[in-house]
Amino acid sequence: MTHFHTADPLLSRILRRDRALFSDDIAANRPALQEAIQGKRLLVVGAAGSIGGAFVKQVVPFRPASLHLVDVNENTLVEIVRDLRSSDGMVLPEDFKTVSVDFGADEFLRFAADHGPYDAFVNFSAVKHVRSERDVYSLLRMIDVNVGALSRFLAHPSAQGLSRIFSVSTDKSVRPVNLMGASKNLMEKVLFEQAGQAVASSARFANVAFSAGSLLEGFASRLAKGQPLAAPSDVRRYFISHEESGQLCLLAAFLGRANEVFFPRFDPDSDLMTFSDIAIAFLRHHRLEPILCDSEDEARAMAAVPQGGWPCWFAPSDTTGEKPFEEFHRIGDRVDTTRFTALGVVAETSPPPGTVAAFLRDIEAVRASAFWQKDDVVAAVVRAVPELIHEERHKSLEQKM
Repeated sequence: MTHFHTADPLLSRILRRDRALFSDDIAANRPALQEAIQGKRLLVVGAAGSIGGAFVKQVVPFRPASLHLVDVNENTLVEIVRDLRSSDGMVLPEDFKTVSVDFGADEFLRFAADHGPYDAFVNFSAVKHVRSERDVYSLLRMIDVNVGALSRFLAHPSAQGLSRIFSVSTDKSVRPVNLMGASKNLMEKVLFEQAGQAVASSARFANVAFSAGSLLEGFASRLAKGQPLAAPSDVRRYFISHEESGQLCLLAAFLGRANEVFFPRFDPDSDLMTFSDIAIAFLRHHRLEPILCDSEDEARAMAAVPQGGWPCWFAPSDTTGEKPFEEFHRIGDRVDTTRFTALGVVAETSPPPGTVAAFLRDIEAVRASAFWQKDDVVAAVVRAVPELIHEERHKSLEQKM
């Protein structure tokens, strides 16, 4: 039985549970996981991020023969090695390697070719922030990381012979309202073009509480710096822990069947939370009461003069790309809720041939043009992802506290 409340009472308070959501599914499927992982050669990209690191901790006890970790951030890669080496009972395979290279670069492809073949490829590399669509430069990089890099690798000789391919997705890929979600929708299309070559699977899930760059991590930073807390009052989200994100991806990567997407089963009536409610719970954990302010200016001014509580600015979302709720599958999808206790599984179909190739040609045409225009990139995304509902509000998160 996996608990996390004794080590992190704040997390338990926010998640409203003191037991990892997927504990029963991990326990029930341990023999199948052991068979799928033990003795296998694994290549993990984005291995030092919040979710990638959590996955690595989950997979090591199943004794893979090789574990090669790739991440562009050398600092977090160093930290995950130190963490693994310092954790009691964590025995790394003899063939354990790390390399700090960009997934989209030639250096990665050469590393994979020189150190393969691999049995399983697991990808956590992603640009995950909606704010990355604020300008054409960030948007093109997001598309290359989320779509182009995976497409190039799967077409490369070093990917041949893989028996399993996993790449993490997001709830925002379903009926996307932002370009980030649409890019992950396209990532799924890249993944599921592999029909017949390898078992390709994915996972869509909720926000990982206190993950790197998240609003919740930002609450801790604001408190430490004596700054006010700000959050949308009308955006509701599901939340899971780092440990739970690693467990979900472990199950999806090694027990998923072809073209399956795993997702957590939540009750919208009891499990959806607003960021403002979480901010209040966060403050009360630290024995502080929220002081609700009427503007950002008032919140900043109040933070400069302690008032016995903590200034907060909560307001409805008014920026481009914010979806008010989460969806893990579409109406009419084939969904299995019987195989696992806390997980649902949706079976996706392979995209029409040439969908991704046509999109990537459109993006290359933009890159080759004399002037990069965001509208041209958006038009290419809309052609490739017709279900995208993109409303440009001409205001980004960069303009908010």
